Amino acid sequence: MALTATIYNLDVQLADTDRGVYETLAFKVAQQPSESDEHMMARVLAYCLEYTEGIGFSKGIAEPEEPALFVRDLTGALRVWIDIGSPDAARLHKASKAAPRVAVYTHKDPAQLLRALDGERIHRAEALELYALDRSLIDTLVAHRDRRTKIDVTITEGHLYVTVDGETYEGTVERIAR
Repeated sequence: MALTATIYNLDVQLADTDRGVYETLAFKVAQQPSESDEHMMARVLAYCLEYTEGIGFSKGIAEPEEPALFVRDLTGALRVWIDIGSPDAARLHKASKAAPRVAVYTHKDPAQLLRALDGERIHRAEALELYALDRSLIDTLVAHRDRRTKIDVTITEGHLYVTVDGETYEGTVERIAR
């Protein structure tokens, strides 16, 4: 018998002062059996950091030809490809050809990602946006997640403040220079 995805229901109060985005969000995240807890939590934070009209979760690692997150315009055209973790150069090459904007949010060692991409052929490599999520924040949020979770996420000047069950945890999201 095949294992099925675990569904998490999230209610998020989002306040992104950097972009002027203030929203109340309710969404479901499917965590595939082969997906790590840290990867799933990084997807949730990336969703909040990138939130805009047309954003959505793909089937994730269950569908390797799709991004973890995407933004589509009203015609259905792919506008933003958002990946999580440490995608390889071939995947980013494909992503850069498929979407005008590509962003990667890594919850792993950013130096390792840069080494893996160094010297590789990637379409529009100079336009790639690479971000490092605070790994200790990811670990803390994993420890506090539940199948039904209410969180407040505040983003200001590259700092993340996440409140879960009345406790606020903070971390950073940093743009990685190539």
